[in-house]
Amino acid sequence: LLERMELFIRLWNALNSLPEIQGRRIDAHIILGKSIKEIAEAEGVHEESVRQSIKRGLERMKKIFEYLRHNTHLFLLLYALIYIPWFCWLEEKVNINSNFHVIHMALDDYIPFCEFFVIPYYLWFIYMAAGIIFIAFTDGKLCWRLGIFLITGMTVFLFISTVYPNGQLLRPDTFARDNIFVHIVQRLYASDTPTNLFPSIHVYNSLAIYFGLAHSQKLQNKKWIKNAALVLTVCIILSTMFLKQHSVFDVLTAFALAAFMYSVCYGSIAVAFERRRQKRIPAG
Repeated sequence: LLERMELFIRLWNALNSLPEIQGRRIDAHIILGKSIKEIAEAEGVHEESVRQSIKRGLERMKKIFEYLRHNTHLFLLLYALIYIPWFCWLEEKVNINSNFHVIHMALDDYIPFCEFFVIPYYLWFIYMAAGIIFIAFTDGKLCWRLGIFLITGMTVFLFISTVYPNGQLLRPDTFARDNIFVHIVQRLYASDTPTNLFPSIHVYNSLAIYFGLAHSQKLQNKKWIKNAALVLTVCIILSTMFLKQHSVFDVLTAFALAAFMYSVCYGSIAVAFERRRQKRIPAG
């Protein structure tokens, strides 16, 4: 059943990637069973035009299908169809005016607000997109590891937020300075509720991208990129606390989950799993 579903998704993606006319003609001829003559008469064009259009469309579908068959890791992107609606529902359900468990640690009170950290905070979006795209198109196996890492953590976050509504009251009511960075933070506060916090996705996903880049064979001899990624990752993690977007607790739980998933995807658990898989492969 899973193989048939995957085959259907590949065919559907290949069909949808065609120009509108080609896609419509192939759909009518292959799926609806109409003859080329019927299609040509319905569109008021020559049969040869329809025939060549369908031929070119099928050739293009074949190339796309073959690409998807050898790059199944790209289907991990479909998780967005689960995560985004679920997260949006949580944002509506759990907000500053609803009942939630307040997340707070004593250490939070010693961390000052610093608006300049809004820069790395927003760079997180570019970091995520660039990291995922780079790994997806350079290393299929590594992309599967990264995908499992990300999807597991984000699903854990969604589940916790669903069964244990949580939020924080750390955001300042007033600001000591008035500058463009404060204005950006104010816009951030207005658009992002201080709820659904742990484990921090900003922290967890930043670690996931860094681990993926650190294990990339393409970057093996490019330490400056890895070092830059590490610096950006640290700055993003700090930004979640200095902008009062997250409690230290959210950061610690993100690190704990990331440590476990690192073992699963790259560490001892991953090594043990690979050894067992190799033993099952018949020699010769």
